[in-house]
Amino acid sequence: MVTIKTQKEIEKMKVAGDITIRAIELVGEFVKPGVSTKQLDKIAHDYIISRGAKPSFLHYEGFPASICASVNDVVVHGIPSDDIILKEGDIIGIDCGAIYKGYQGDAARTFAVGKISEEKQKLIDVTKECFYEAITNLKEGSRLGDIGAAVQKHAEKHGFNVVRCMGGHGIGRHMHEDPYVPMYGLAGTGIKLKAGMTIAIEPMVNAGTWDLSLKGWDARTKDGKPSAHYENTVVITETGVEILTQKMEGNFE
Repeated sequence: MVTIKTQKEIEKMKVAGDITIRAIELVGEFVKPGVSTKQLDKIAHDYIISRGAKPSFLHYEGFPASICASVNDVVVHGIPSDDIILKEGDIIGIDCGAIYKGYQGDAARTFAVGKISEEKQKLIDVTKECFYEAITNLKEGSRLGDIGAAVQKHAEKHGFNVVRCMGGHGIGRHMHEDPYVPMYGLAGTGIKLKAGMTIAIEPMVNAGTWDLSLKGWDARTKDGKPSAHYENTVVITETGVEILTQKMEGNFE
């Protein structure tokens, strides 16, 4: 069931979003060759706890960490490890969530490790652009399919492919709520969006095939080519969308 959030609920989600994006950006400062993904996980965990929040991912359906750290051909859900050491030329997707006063924030960014190839940089850039294409002209009365159609069109225009077996989702008191939000599809299809709906829009874009190899938590591109991830939590308004996973001004502890 799709839930419409009150303004008080949205305000709590803004704080959760602030904590989430600051944790991701803090992790990004430590992304460099020689660092383990387990070290990055601790940085995010400690920051979220220091803000009086809880890491959304830790123990969620058995997930053992506070971030997903997905390197190169790992699309999503990479489990941080002392044995995974970043190398020059890698890219890494950091997916993170925080729970503040019962409400969730969820976001993801893909970072370069040192100097990367032009193709990998283009992949990161296009994936970010896919998110912003998805929210252009999105508002109350838009159709759910408009989101995925915009993502797919922009990714494919640049020679990339969108993951089809995973997508975005509603979010609020729970990490995953209705509706499921495919990152591909047809404009003008699906349910009508209503003001107060909060959803996570998260393009996952592959350099090669959209198909994945799934084993436990591990989701990799089937052809071994790199993948990038860019996600924000947003709220639908009467005239557009507001991004909730962004930095707030002032002290919101």
